[in-house]
Amino acid sequence: IARTEGLEPPQVEQPQYHMFHRDRVEYEHFPMVRPPYQMGLTTWSPLACGLLTGKYNDGRIPEGSRAQQSGYDWMESDIRSWERDGKLQKVKELEEYAKVHLDCSVANLALAWAAKNDKVSCILLGATNEQQMESNLKAIRVVETLVAEPHHMEHIDTILDNKPGNYWGIGNRKGDFPTI
Repeated sequence: IARTEGLEPPQVEQPQYHMFHRDRVEYEHFPMVRPPYQMGLTTWSPLACGLLTGKYNDGRIPEGSRAQQSGYDWMESDIRSWERDGKLQKVKELEEYAKVHLDCSVANLALAWAAKNDKVSCILLGATNEQQMESNLKAIRVVETLVAEPHHMEHIDTILDNKPGNYWGIGNRKGDFPTI
């Protein structure tokens, strides 16, 4: 539409993307990240507001965390929801997998998982201190492992059990385009 109006078309989208919020990037945006559009994706919340760090695995808000700050009261209900939905249990399983098979933290695994998607141009980190940033950057090694040994992604998808189905939208009436 932009080109027909003599305008520059959109080049990038900034969707939320993490292990528990996949549909938008892997299904809904599927046609936009392929030719002819080739849009880039700058994704946010790769650690799902801290869920994918493992710090809420016991169902409580840890001392000194962002969730204890003013304006983050909603986090307590989110943690209860994650517990009810089984997400905390999945994070525990991912944490074990990361430790045993990849020698990393669940946070590093979650960041690497998001960064590994070749349709994602970059992921925005929400580190609140230097220690978190240094820890987050260790995910680069994990990305390299996930690329070199793709069977890890299959195991992760089995734990998550939420991979979107094949794209059936515009331009695909047979449903044979696999998602990202």
